[in-house]
Amino acid sequence: MASEPLDIVALGDAIVDVLARRDDAFLDASGVTKGTMRLLSDGEAEALAQAMAGSGVVEEVPGGSAANTLAGAAAAGARCRFIGQTGDDRLGTLFAAHMHALDIRFDTPPIRHAPTGRCFILVSPDGERTMQTNPAASHRLNVDALDEGAIRAAKFLFLEGYLWGPDAPRAAMRRAIEIAHAEGRRIAFTLSDSIALPGRRDSLARLVADGGVDILFANEYEACLMAGVETPAEAIAKLGPQVPTLVLTKGAHGAMAIANGEKIEIPAAPVPEVVDTTGAGDQFAAGFMAAQVRGEDIRASLEHGARAAASVITHVGARPIAGFETGEHG
Repeated sequence: MASEPLDIVALGDAIVDVLARRDDAFLDASGVTKGTMRLLSDGEAEALAQAMAGSGVVEEVPGGSAANTLAGAAAAGARCRFIGQTGDDRLGTLFAAHMHALDIRFDTPPIRHAPTGRCFILVSPDGERTMQTNPAASHRLNVDALDEGAIRAAKFLFLEGYLWGPDAPRAAMRRAIEIAHAEGRRIAFTLSDSIALPGRRDSLARLVADGGVDILFANEYEACLMAGVETPAEAIAKLGPQVPTLVLTKGAHGAMAIANGEKIEIPAAPVPEVVDTTGAGDQFAAGFMAAQVRGEDIRASLEHGARAAASVITHVGARPIAGFETGEHG
């Protein structure tokens, strides 16, 4: 596989989003606290899945932060490969089929001793989302699953913060970084979400400070958590000198980058109607990375990222709408 022309190889969670509209009574009966985001054990996940399946329509949509970013980058013409761990089950097959339909190379062998990871998203009548995640097989990714030839062949290695916590996938990510650096490839890392930082901030800070990352994506809040400071300005002052390119998204206020000491800011792209902000950060990274693959400069890359983020929030779902398919049950 070393000769395969690739633009981006990503390591990330192989997750299927399981979405349903349910009232507060269902949440109470299922022991789920409205509006929370928490991790579930395999047993808790199966119990919630059965309760959701027995109470109405359930939609299954392949997701995962890095996988979503690759979906956007591939739609923009980048040649992509995904490395992530699924279980040997129906949802694992659904995840793989969706990646292949997007022309993203994905052939990490599934495992039998854990189910495919799921993120249960319960939407209440008032529009509030309650998210309960069971990483399951996705956090069993290990060094043996790496395609070292693909990593050597790609222009960029893209890594997501959700996967940095558990020992096995963290070791896989460290090995992937070693391989990419040895080949002179560039490494991009997205902090993914503020919930991915507690308990792993120190090791991430060391990775960044030691030169392990070339492009760091974060929103302002994540950057403050990462830097251990109170304000975005302090975060920029601390993190900016540690990475060649620091990219900060600021929601409706646009985005900025500190690239080799130069500060570049852009406004947000216009949006006719905000429908669902899920995936905005993932698609911003997709637009930015696709532009970098084409050799565009930082300002142009920020602008492509802003347009990709603006596009995805005009519809439900975290990936580009073209070619988007879901599984529906109930």
